[in-house]
Amino acid sequence: MQILEDHTVLVTGGGSGLGLGVARHCRAAGARVAIMELAHDKVARLREEFGDAVLVVQGDVTRLADLQACRDAVVARYGRLDALIGTQGIFDGNVPLLETAPERLDALFDEIFHVNVKGYVLSARVFHELLRASGGAIVLTTSTAAYAADGGGVTYTASKGAIRSLVGQLAFEFAPHVRVNGVAPAGIANSQLRGPRTLGLEGQQQSDIPKDAFLGMFRSLSLMQELPTPEEHGPLYAFLASRHNTIMTGQTVVADQGLLNRAVLTRQA
Repeated sequence: MQILEDHTVLVTGGGSGLGLGVARHCRAAGARVAIMELAHDKVARLREEFGDAVLVVQGDVTRLADLQACRDAVVARYGRLDALIGTQGIFDGNVPLLETAPERLDALFDEIFHVNVKGYVLSARVFHELLRASGGAIVLTTSTAAYAADGGGVTYTASKGAIRSLVGQLAFEFAPHVRVNGVAPAGIANSQLRGPRTLGLEGQQQSDIPKDAFLGMFRSLSLMQELPTPEEHGPLYAFLASRHNTIMTGQTVVADQGLLNRAVLTRQA
């Protein structure tokens, strides 16, 4: 029996990168899959890849009406929802606070927090009733930036810390009917996180960093030496989303390849 057999799973932000890798794994693990994605070009590629096998809904996770329309489409197609997996996010380019013009901070904060935090809050509210009916699960994506400095700039780091706290609060409020957990990845191969429009970085992605430079930095910090792919995160998300998880709620799993499990100082011979 596959771990997600007889499960209906919705992946928000599933058009590329981590979200697409997780969606592919969930489908391979037996789930009926729906994907919500904002970008029209990504929606077109999803429909080309999956055809009618996956429900693809174009919409903005920061807009209540779009989430409600997605919920209605999921019900019309599948009749139920067993898991909501949130993967959408915006990176802030790792721009230090003191290098950010003060007059841009309001807009930057709103842009990052609307997608990275508000999108998860609205999604949890909109899909709660369906998840309660199925005894389902929510899995949200935070980051190792929520645990250690220099994983992003101020706004990105603050937003990921907020998601980590949100997991605990939602687990408390939704218990015992809906399990809520999080995943905190570190580096991801071919990450598609884009930068903020506020800083003129919307055309840039984390994957634009030269591969050798990024991999060299990763290997200097991590205990495991190969950058994981989006698909390699899939089994962790699938377990947390599945009914096989009967023991965890309110937890965030740090999937960091040992990045945070290292000595601060190395003893020299």
